[in-house]
Amino acid sequence: MNILNLVRKNILELKPYTSARQSHLNGILLDANENSYGSVIDDQGIGINRYPDPYQNSLRNALSKVINIPVENLFFGVGSDEIIDLLIRIFCVPGKDNIIVCEPTYGVYKVSADINDVEVINAPLTNDYQLDIKEIKNKITEKTKIIFLCSPNNPTSNLLDKDEIKDLAKDANAIVVVDEAYIDFANTKGMIYDAISISNLLVMRTFSKAWGLAGVRCGYSVANTNITELLFKVKAPYNLNKLTINAVLESLENIKLKEIYTGNIISERERVYKVLKGNKHVINVLKSDSNFISFKVEDPKKVFNYIENAGIIIRDRSNQFNFTGYLRVTIGTEDENSLFLQKLEEIL
Repeated sequence: MNILNLVRKNILELKPYTSARQSHLNGILLDANENSYGSVIDDQGIGINRYPDPYQNSLRNALSKVINIPVENLFFGVGSDEIIDLLIRIFCVPGKDNIIVCEPTYGVYKVSADINDVEVINAPLTNDYQLDIKEIKNKITEKTKIIFLCSPNNPTSNLLDKDEIKDLAKDANAIVVVDEAYIDFANTKGMIYDAISISNLLVMRTFSKAWGLAGVRCGYSVANTNITELLFKVKAPYNLNKLTINAVLESLENIKLKEIYTGNIISERERVYKVLKGNKHVINVLKSDSNFISFKVEDPKKVFNYIENAGIIIRDRSNQFNFTGYLRVTIGTEDENSLFLQKLEEIL
């Protein structure tokens, strides 16, 4: 598939802004109207008085070594949310094209499309929250540019069928985006290596979950070079700041601690799941491949309010499409989880 045939004409013709740091990162830098005296805070040698590398070279090189993906297939964004928005702006003509989502799923896909005046078509998940491939294909039109999938899915917490996704990408004349924000909590390598060979497949991941960097706001994508180059063409010149870059680089050197945290979360997830499953007042508990569990109760508003009043904040997802009655709880520390389970038992 020629990806460029899916791109908006004005994006193909776009001449991106040329920033000073695209050419020089070192030397006597008198080209970007920076403050050569330094920063007013102690930045521990990061050099935040200078603009960051717009090509994200240090990040891409470091991550490439960790996940064994070529540098030219990597792109970093301000969380996965920026990548979602950029993809819609690259491929979807406002007021003309559409995207497909499979609800219930992550709400930012729809919000980003709405902001960009792009139609959103829902091809609902099946009753067991898997892809309805026939329904998706029936809803694809010549105006469909992107199909957003989340695996493990939020809020259903399950992995989507990898082979079905690959077959969909093969048949669809559209970009297939797989959001793997929670992949570190699932027993799979995910689809980042498939994204190298499948021209219209892009996989997103984030440092917010397993890496514990939600406040840093950094995500990345793996895709073929055509899509990756388009993302660099459209992004803001300096979309990632040096503090973020430094935090991510430091985290990539501490993978063992990340694996310890992930293991603890998975262990606690199984404990919480068993307790919820054993509660006769819980209508249903969804098996989780993520760092959260969704469970169904008769009166979700009442349960949510009681737990909130106890100082424990979970998410009420009961108003989402095809998710009536469900609440979502993130797996916390052992003590946090135990207190949540105690308060849930009290209200039920």
